[in-house]
Amino acid sequence: MTIASTPLAVAVVIFLAAALVTMVTVPLVRRLGLRHGFTDAPDSRKQHSVPMVRLGGVAMVLGFSVALGLTWLAGGFGMLIPARDQLIWTTLAGSLCFFIIGLADDLFSLSPWPRLAGQVAVAMVVWSQGVRIGAIDLPWASSTADAVVLPGLVSLIATVIWLVGITNAINWLDGLDGLAAGVAGIAAIGLVSVSFSLHQVAAAFLAAALAGSCLGFLRHNFNPARIFMGDGGSYFLGFSLAAISIVGPAKGLTTVSLLLPLLILSLPLADMSAVIMGRLSSGHSPFYPDRRHLHHRLLRAGFSHRRTVLLIYVFTQWLAALAMVVANVEMRFLWLGLATAILVGTVVVMQRQKQAELAQEAAAEDALPGNRQSCSCDHHG
Repeated sequence: MTIASTPLAVAVVIFLAAALVTMVTVPLVRRLGLRHGFTDAPDSRKQHSVPMVRLGGVAMVLGFSVALGLTWLAGGFGMLIPARDQLIWTTLAGSLCFFIIGLADDLFSLSPWPRLAGQVAVAMVVWSQGVRIGAIDLPWASSTADAVVLPGLVSLIATVIWLVGITNAINWLDGLDGLAAGVAGIAAIGLVSVSFSLHQVAAAFLAAALAGSCLGFLRHNFNPARIFMGDGGSYFLGFSLAAISIVGPAKGLTTVSLLLPLLILSLPLADMSAVIMGRLSSGHSPFYPDRRHLHHRLLRAGFSHRRTVLLIYVFTQWLAALAMVVANVEMRFLWLGLATAILVGTVVVMQRQKQAELAQEAAAEDALPGNRQSCSCDHHG
């Protein structure tokens, strides 16, 4: 049995290769960034207090690309029909273009509108090459079992909104050490499982490479981070997740399969929607910088940096498990049960730790000399 005949083995090799290449490359990129001053300066909206290199996306792109390239050279794509093989390279090319747009912003601080125009242009090109939302099944609106093929213009608009929307949702999530990489990695692992269950091998390979890149980067990016992914990295992650969900679970676009990527990525999408609505209601631009994001709210609620990130992680993995149930993945209810236990257990432990810390702080305040009740009154009658 060759590697090309065992898709799961190929996915594991892709995952490990991407993780290893990314993990080894990050320190080299960090040294390069420090040498040339490619750093992110601290300000009132950011959590770091010292300049940080923000070129980590370079290492992630290398890990992703090298893993797919080596697998192709080793014949790992041999089981794919040419059309599906082409979708992998189209997705890779699109992710590189989105990365370049983000990297340009990291280096030259572009305004939001040129970035958005570039994203829309790349999304339109990718759509023309076959990565598209082309049909949808609406069983409540049609008595036939056939999916409704979307007109070209509708397909183009839906695809562009999907690709650009998810890309910016992941970008806006990148506000705490390890948050965007961890959420994207969990979502990618969920897409691997869902894609295999729907027999979408090409999408599973892409998702495995993305998950490996995220894991390798987290080795250096989890709090306290030594490097940031920058807009280049977050644009790369967001576009890749969005494109993979079209190449794989959403490709046939039954109603159920359309919900899968929405479920897995619902947290960053809901956060982005809430932030945009809040900014517009305040009379600001959708790109107005503020501290409305979910992670900002959790920090203000008293959660520490790490606990905020971990809480969002466990909620994302629960959503991914829920998507597995919808997709009828093998042992789906076992995975959902485990994910639910992890979510509930994490919340309970964090709440108890928070209460214990508050009690310790209260006790420490009471022990301060200025807070001790002293009686200097004269008790003589």
